[in-house]
Amino acid sequence: MNFSSRHRGSKRFGHLEDRIGYQFSAYENIERALTHASVRKKSDSSFHYQRLEFLGDRVLGLVIARLLFEQYPEANEGELSLRLNELVKGKTLAEISDEIELHEFIRTGGDLKELTSKRMQSVRADVLESVIGTIFLDGGLEAAEAFIRRFWKDRLSTVGNTRRDSKTALQEWAHSNRLGTPKYREAKRTGPDHDPVFTVVVQVEKLPEESGRGRSKRVAEQNAATALLIREGVWKETEA
Repeated sequence: MNFSSRHRGSKRFGHLEDRIGYQFSAYENIERALTHASVRKKSDSSFHYQRLEFLGDRVLGLVIARLLFEQYPEANEGELSLRLNELVKGKTLAEISDEIELHEFIRTGGDLKELTSKRMQSVRADVLESVIGTIFLDGGLEAAEAFIRRFWKDRLSTVGNTRRDSKTALQEWAHSNRLGTPKYREAKRTGPDHDPVFTVVVQVEKLPEESGRGRSKRVAEQNAATALLIREGVWKETEA
């Protein structure tokens, strides 16, 4: 990258670099990472964040899994999965995106408005993942991990502290109400073999079924149990 292009990139993205604590060596990918598909470039119709979002999602999952593995040496796979799911879900990503105020840098077409609204939460979450993907490509896993540690550090210690295992909670509630033992079945599996998404249905005697989705059957079962507990008023949304 020559001096003039670096100067232009630094001038345009300098405030963003200050906020995220990382300086890019090249700026094309970060420009792509902040561009929504509604923006059309005649020379490159694929110049938007979706591929980088895909990469960033996997980098985030790997780093968070490692951090949880280190921080909770006594936790079993189920608890680690629940904590991971909470830390990488869209709501958490959108909250961190808002902390950085990424919406100030996102480029959209005329059909996308009000990026800070709740309706656009998924866009803000996706862009954060694309930024992580860009940092990974630009500076490697060490740089991406430093960014993730910085913005997820406090959440690693607090998430899931008050939440019980939803499958256990559902079973105890069902037994106490003489509804038998909850039964789970896989209803659907989508996505490629290396990255499937499972839909699991839970059935409790005399009650309508409820479903949950996740990247493993265990997480999908937990989400289905959570949904049923909330529906029946056993848990509140804030407990899930």
